Amino acid sequence: MTRPRLLAPLGALAALGACATQSAAAVAPAAPGFLFGLWHGFIFPVAWVISLFVPEVAVYAVPNNGGWYDFGYFLGIVVFGVGARKSQIVYRDRVIRERVVRGRHTIREADEG
Repeated sequence: MTRPRLLAPLGALAALGACATQSAAAVAPAAPGFLFGLWHGFIFPVAWVISLFVPEVAVYAVPNNGGWYDFGYFLGIVVFGVGARKSQIVYRDRVIRERVVRGRHTIREADEG
């Protein structure tokens, strides 16, 4: 894909995101702020499972103090919570090695293991 074809959907998504607003009733200066947002983002997976069975449990505090709570919530999920997993399992079935012999075609060898 060419660069303009990649940027067009991202631009449309950014324009759509700019239309998002938060209800004034959902924002209160004395409500949970950045640190609570960080904590709520960190415990999100557990809170979500519990919220399926217990109606009094929510994964997001409303009202909150607005942008700082949202930022803390985002960091809690992405940096410290679910998104922080760095371990990956890599399975390797075979390795293909390539040798070039002068004057001949390429020789490929497949190693199993």
